[in-house]
Amino acid sequence: MPDDDVRSFQVDLRGVVDLLSRHIYSGPRVYLRELLQNAMDAITARREVDGTGGTVRITPISDTSDEFVLTDDGVGLTADEVADLLATVGRSSKRDLFDLPRSDYLGQFGIGLLSCFMVSDTIVIRSRSARGGRGVQWTGRSDGTFTVTEAEGELPIGTSVHLRPRFDQGDLLRTASVVALAESFARYLPLRILIDLPGGGETSITEDPPFIGPVDAPAAIALGREVVGAIPFEIIPISAPGTGTVGHAYVLPSAPPPTARQATRVHLGRMLLAERVDDLLPDWAFFVRAVIDTSGLNPTASREAIVEDDALEHTREQLGAAIRRWVLDLGLTQPHRLAQFVAIHDVALKSIVLHDDELAGFIVPWLSVETTLGRMRIGELVERMPHLRYAETIDEYRQVASITDERRPLINGGYLYDAELVQLLPGLYPAVTVERVDVVGELDRLDPPPLDDRAAALALEERASIALVDLDCAAVVRSIDEPGLPAIYVADPAVLRTIERRRMRGSVSGIWGGVLDRASAALDGDHDHDDDDDARARLCLNWSNRVVRRPSDLDDEVFTHTVHLLYVQALLAGQRPLREQDRAIMTTALTSLVDRSVGGPSDRDTHNPLPDGTA
Repeated sequence: MPDDDVRSFQVDLRGVVDLLSRHIYSGPRVYLRELLQNAMDAITARREVDGTGGTVRITPISDTSDEFVLTDDGVGLTADEVADLLATVGRSSKRDLFDLPRSDYLGQFGIGLLSCFMVSDTIVIRSRSARGGRGVQWTGRSDGTFTVTEAEGELPIGTSVHLRPRFDQGDLLRTASVVALAESFARYLPLRILIDLPGGGETSITEDPPFIGPVDAPAAIALGREVVGAIPFEIIPISAPGTGTVGHAYVLPSAPPPTARQATRVHLGRMLLAERVDDLLPDWAFFVRAVIDTSGLNPTASREAIVEDDALEHTREQLGAAIRRWVLDLGLTQPHRLAQFVAIHDVALKSIVLHDDELAGFIVPWLSVETTLGRMRIGELVERMPHLRYAETIDEYRQVASITDERRPLINGGYLYDAELVQLLPGLYPAVTVERVDVVGELDRLDPPPLDDRAAALALEERASIALVDLDCAAVVRSIDEPGLPAIYVADPAVLRTIERRRMRGSVSGIWGGVLDRASAALDGDHDHDDDDDARARLCLNWSNRVVRRPSDLDDEVFTHTVHLLYVQALLAGQRPLREQDRAIMTTALTSLVDRSVGGPSDRDTHNPLPDGTA
């Protein structure tokens, strides 16, 4: 073959259509978006030539006509332009298929037109250029062939596209679908889009974008209701001038689900790009939904998403800054409104202030935490208590709360972000100090019984520990300044994990039992650790309680049942789940004590089932 035998690549049109429908576009419904983009670009070009143009008319198929027609009064095409723009896909390298549009044009004419092959096997274009010349007709077929002829008759300046639907796509070219698609994609385009109705007459689907302009306009509020499903708590104007991005952010009037993420409806040159773009706003802004228009962000090849690039990163920062400024301004000018906002989006705001020192100064005083004095705002808390104490987990808080002095309230740090927030406070309030408490440390702080009662208390402690030996629990006796509190169940997280592993090992056997034994040994560092007293929970008996001091003169049977009931009561008060073993000792103790009170059988007879089956 001669060295100078150079040939151009031939494009398989069927392959291109398959690429469009299966791998680039989300589906055939985008054909109308592409046609409207082409019409908008043609009208933009016409305005540059003679300052006129601005109307698109669509005639859907109907019972009397199987031809879909879209006509624009844009710049039109000459015969040479038709051949140049439509004949060869990929002529200018990747530009026709994948290049990004100019800021004043929405799409690329050639590739946009080819999207029509997803709904029709034949495309007919009739066009006459505003720059002069005769009208031209281009007929393209899905087999890859086309013809260009001079149009019959005198055509108006502009372009019309004629489609006859494929057998499986007729519904997309009928009036109902055309109106819905046009309203979805092109409602805010700066031109007139008229759709002919089957019974005569027409409807117009374009309007001014309510997300550009005053936030208190009725249309802006109506759009906010549509976006968030209710009247927004607030509408925030947002913009990123560097990328020509402008719009509104709608603050949710109620807290979103924990898994929810922010989402943005994006328009490119006022043409809908995507209903939901998840990464346009910062991750922390999941209390807002936004609608924006942009001219500087770069769409993907399908024009249904945004390219992750420097322009997107810049826009994300700018839009996040606008939302952040709104929060700051709210704190300065409408503190009562800020309090309402914080009450709704407490968790989201806590996540923000952990990474934003300036915002933290305004927001943190309005955030609230659970304490043993009830839920309190942090601003109020630090004014009353310069030394703050907190438990890191909900379980520890529940155990310690019952023995906490009202003069030294305890903060529950077990909820999302609360422990981190409390740790942040000394940096915001120099006079504030923070202390983490744990159940073992709080137990050690409790006073032992008075010296005169020490011997009786030690005897009670030893006797109660024997009664609790099979329950992974040991007894201790302390004086708690709460006479109405008989006992508390105390177990730090490590002990609770050990007890849970022991319970699991007891419920399995064979190979899995061995696996759990080795895993437990690795976690404990010693096979015998589970047998140490340190691996047991504590039932702290309150020497100040009358019920606790009575068992010293009870016989062994009644004493054991009394201790078991105190143990179960402490579990319930600490909101600990009852194991099957715990429920069994409660039933046995109650049955025995009731029997004794009415002169019935004692616990020694409980091996004989009662009539209802209770042992």
